[in-house]
Amino acid sequence: MNELAYSPPAVPDALTMTAGGHRAADSLAHKQALIESALDSYTEFPAECPRTLRDAIRYSLLTPGKRLRPMLVMLACEACGGSAVKAVPAACAVEMVHTYSLIHDDLPSMDDDNLRRGKPTCHRKYGEAVAILAGDALLALAFETLANGIAPADLALSCCATLAHAAGPTALVGGQCDDVLGDLTAGSLEMLEAIHNRKTGALFLASLRLGGLVASAPPPQLAALDRFGANLGLAFQITDDLLDHHEGGRGCASKGKGDRGKLTYPNLIGFDQSRCVVERLIDASMSSLEPFGNGAGSLRALARYVTDRL
Repeated sequence: MNELAYSPPAVPDALTMTAGGHRAADSLAHKQALIESALDSYTEFPAECPRTLRDAIRYSLLTPGKRLRPMLVMLACEACGGSAVKAVPAACAVEMVHTYSLIHDDLPSMDDDNLRRGKPTCHRKYGEAVAILAGDALLALAFETLANGIAPADLALSCCATLAHAAGPTALVGGQCDDVLGDLTAGSLEMLEAIHNRKTGALFLASLRLGGLVASAPPPQLAALDRFGANLGLAFQITDDLLDHHEGGRGCASKGKGDRGKLTYPNLIGFDQSRCVVERLIDASMSSLEPFGNGAGSLRALARYVTDRL
């Protein structure tokens, strides 16, 4: 196969066949199955892709996880009156960017993590050079997936711009830079919140906005999704910090340089106060969904899941 002629399918044929007209399309389990099947299809590369690179990409991307961000894409699309199946390419693109960021965050020059989701991190299994390239490839594949899988072209352009901003120097990458280079042990709550909003919150916002864009949501609905995502993203990150603080780590990652007294909400304001902050953020996120009425029930359940983990 000619490398230049290759492009991933907009939505793999198997998805269209399994999703068409069935009640199961309304279930979270079915949505997750759509995501898993699509991610598998998008990473069945032709022979021009080196086998080790392919294996490293699939090892990192297909490891079972919550798929929270792609689920937000699909649920936001449905809340705005759209089709979850139509949102699959955007959902997968978000997961590709998220996985790329995890691969790079785990590197020895970053957080120096040994485990991710209970398995060796990509650089531990395949070496640092291949891990960097796998992350690079996933970032490129995310935008190829959007460009080929979203129609019409102006909608694909808006989706690409939304995800690029979330992954760029003022959001995800900028937050990681401050996290790596800043003296967080001497930081403030404002600095910590700014980093969380960029490292975690930006991709939550992008996920929800992508779902709204695919559904052709009007500006008021997009603004409501933005408010929901801003509160949910910060609540999710604080909850992760609380779980690490309370349980001494959840087995998702074995920290190297990452546990050297980093500033977190529980370290700064205490466990109980941090939990109160999470509750306020979730309440605010729920309120932002009022314009959707009963159509946002699954988004509300997903938001409540954040606090249910504590």
